[in-house]
Amino acid sequence: MNSKTTQCIKRRNKTERGSALVYILIAIALLAALTVTFMQSSGQQTSSQNSFRMVSDVKSQVDTIRSAIVECVLSYRKGDTSIDISGSGTDTDARRNYPIKPNSDHYQSATIGPTAGRLVQDIRCPGDPGNNDENHVPIFRGAYGKFLPPAPDLFEDWQYYNGTDGVFFWIQTNKSDAFITTALQKLDDEYGECEADVIDATGGAVDLDSATPSETECPSGYRCFRIRMITESTAVFNGDTDGEEAAASCP
Repeated sequence: MNSKTTQCIKRRNKTERGSALVYILIAIALLAALTVTFMQSSGQQTSSQNSFRMVSDVKSQVDTIRSAIVECVLSYRKGDTSIDISGSGTDTDARRNYPIKPNSDHYQSATIGPTAGRLVQDIRCPGDPGNNDENHVPIFRGAYGKFLPPAPDLFEDWQYYNGTDGVFFWIQTNKSDAFITTALQKLDDEYGECEADVIDATGGAVDLDSATPSETECPSGYRCFRIRMITESTAVFNGDTDGEEAAASCP
């Protein structure tokens, strides 16, 4: 084999090796691109699933709470007329036939005294066992066959208000997971204008009622989701996620 032929073969081998290397690099690049695409798609799917589950859990608990309160109101229409709704009490302008806040001074003389907070899980039914009886039966402790599940994932326990601005309950979260924003937007769309509020207090605490000082608030660093059952003209409206709700149009 002459030298010219040998050199030709060597050049061909180098070319083939170079071509093979190019193909390998292309294959690696394509695999990397497919992996990134798959991971993004998987992440989006997970976020969508988390958002759907959160919306479903919150709505289910809203229905549970609202139906339990309505059943109490319908069963004991007069409620408890001994509840002090004057400005001197802790239940100013509260509706006596709706559960009052569980930390009310009205329960100072009750068998079950006031709680430390205003959690929905501790609300009681006025009028049961009777009018002018401060021993209101707890709604979610078995007497009514009703139990409130733990708060939805990433949220704190539901809280309750019955006062000058009406009757409402809400949950709050200080978590920053991206899908929470999507879930709150979807929740807002599930309810009528002025029925639900999404309150963004990440930049500072936001009052939820009109009292001075405010009785309730969405704490600084939190986002809150509120459901209204009764709304009075004094009610504070913080807007909604789509910008359609305005204080002038509510209640």
